[in-house]
Amino acid sequence: MPSAHITFDFTSDKVADRVTKMRSSAVRDLFSAATSADVISLSGGMPDVSLLPQAAIQKAVEAACNDKRTLALQYTSTDGLLGMREVACDIVRDLGVRCRPDDIILTTGAQEALDLVAKSFINPGDIILAEGPTYLGALQAFSAYEPDIHCVPLDNEGLRMDLLEEELRRLGKGSVKFLYTIPNFQNPAGVTMIAERRKRLLELAEEYDFLVVEDDPYGRLRFEGGHILPLKALSDKVIYLGTISKILAPGLRTGWIVAPKCILARINLVKQGTDLCGSAFNMIVVEHYFRDTPWQKTLQGFIETYRERRDAMLEALQEFFPPEATWTHPEGGLFIWVTLPDYVDTGSILSVALENGVTYTPGDSFYPNGSAGKNCMRLAFCFASPEKIHEAIRRLGAVLNERLELYRTFLDAGALRSPAATKKQ
Repeated sequence: MPSAHITFDFTSDKVADRVTKMRSSAVRDLFSAATSADVISLSGGMPDVSLLPQAAIQKAVEAACNDKRTLALQYTSTDGLLGMREVACDIVRDLGVRCRPDDIILTTGAQEALDLVAKSFINPGDIILAEGPTYLGALQAFSAYEPDIHCVPLDNEGLRMDLLEEELRRLGKGSVKFLYTIPNFQNPAGVTMIAERRKRLLELAEEYDFLVVEDDPYGRLRFEGGHILPLKALSDKVIYLGTISKILAPGLRTGWIVAPKCILARINLVKQGTDLCGSAFNMIVVEHYFRDTPWQKTLQGFIETYRERRDAMLEALQEFFPPEATWTHPEGGLFIWVTLPDYVDTGSILSVALENGVTYTPGDSFYPNGSAGKNCMRLAFCFASPEKIHEAIRRLGAVLNERLELYRTFLDAGALRSPAATKKQ
């Protein structure tokens, strides 16, 4: 007698409230479209792993496979293998952050680090500050724990300290749980926080009693200008996040948190419940790569390649984009932030751009609940060749110029002169 087939009637009331409030990543949503051979993607901040020395990578993998202790195939401690933590200490020491292996917990990329920090510190309704715009992956990680995220605008010199002070005075001492910042070659804006503002930020953190979460995935990708000390090098009130994703390979999913031991103890408990421990195999591969190869030489190759691609994008923007557009001039990193007139909605233009064979990330993705940035876009120059970047910006410029020509026609006719009409547009 055939068994009865039971169907599952899924209802949304079974889903946790916090999940229903989460937004999908705009970059992830574009991945499938961006894989088409006819599309040039300027949306994802993917490092060009084809620049890596394949023989060195293979040697590091073989070292992990040949490890007679079989550590690579076993569980490890929640804070990660000692050898890899020692390597992480060496990497951050070059930037000015002095720490010991006990001051570090290894994570599955910096994205897990963001989730662990959020899970460890955020209660529903807690106030979190961030730059506006800010990294959309951080917004995703934080929003799962239902905070109230306030964005403070930035400019070409990083987070606006005058506006931050104004916001802190309005909120009051002790009301902010932490401030999240990407001070080096910020994602998505590409700007770098100047030294004077870093100093002032830490003074405000003391005065108003909040932690600072410093995310530094791009700090080594400097094309021009001088090195600026990380916030972590200046204060113990900073939780510092790092990763090998942009200096080696994101597929190896290895990042770290540097923080005081009292904070790491809490994060360790949370990580135990999340994944027990990271991948020992990945840790050993990464450790051997940094110990056994001249990785700084490879990193310099990344820097030279990305500088060439940034320059190609800046030149193409100047040639093809409408005169109403402005954009940042990053000294490093992977991204350029473009601002268009207020009446332009880059989200609504994306489908037209995709039809013309180019993708970008709409600016409202980088604000909580899409609350701002609709007239902006993030362009990534890290993956496509200079020739493809030139062609992509030409295609995108043609789309924008055609759209703006319609607006210019309305402007000439006076249709957009009143505030009500502008709001309607």
